[in-house]
Amino acid sequence: MRYFIELSYNGSNYHGWQYQPNAITVQEVIEKSLSVLLKGKTPIMGAGRTDAGVHATQMFAHFDTDMLFDETDIVYKLNLYLPKDIAIQSIFKVKDKAHARFNALSRTYLYRITLHKNVFTFENVYYVKQDLDIDKMNEATKILFEYHDFQCFSKSKTDVKTYNCKIMKAAWTLIDGELQFVIQADRFLRNMVRAIVGTMVHVGLGKIKVDDLHSIIKSKNRSEAGFSVPGHALYLTHVEYPDAIML
Repeated sequence: MRYFIELSYNGSNYHGWQYQPNAITVQEVIEKSLSVLLKGKTPIMGAGRTDAGVHATQMFAHFDTDMLFDETDIVYKLNLYLPKDIAIQSIFKVKDKAHARFNALSRTYLYRITLHKNVFTFENVYYVKQDLDIDKMNEATKILFEYHDFQCFSKSKTDVKTYNCKIMKAAWTLIDGELQFVIQADRFLRNMVRAIVGTMVHVGLGKIKVDDLHSIIKSKNRSEAGFSVPGHALYLTHVEYPDAIML
């Protein structure tokens, strides 16, 4: 039987989601706890591969097992086993071929920037000391909807068949002195959100003109885009699935 796990995590202490041989990851920690409870090795497949330090307020993963269990009970026990920075919201059955990664229709990310020094949020929000022109940043963000190939924002030497992504939503909003960037797309390239945000910050600082974004995207060259902002202020907030995979 195939199950989906809905979970959240604070990524500060992890080298990303995906298993690595010489570093602790979210996937590894969950797999070890789940394997203990289900009395056998239980690999899991996540909806995405968040980078080191990146958080998730909503992430999904799937696993297969022949063991029968009460779903509410296993959630309770799994949360007891897991450290305080990983939480399981639910575990539920899905159709046998449902896939947490490939069946996802879209993913939504949030990036948080504070414009004022705050001693209580510096671990989870990126502090920008200079003034930013938010109107220009939003103007530049609209240009993203005109394109599909985002190789210029992708980490180099990435093993992908295509750099095409369909962006469905992207906008900056100022909320109580915190600048929040929300972006939704059918898929994301490695480092893509952090590179887009860094480029927009350069627009806001006047280092890049709004219209320059056209030539940057067309160049397909990572060095033409802006810097990659730190991962500690990035959050995966929502993963959307079709109803057809549910039981």
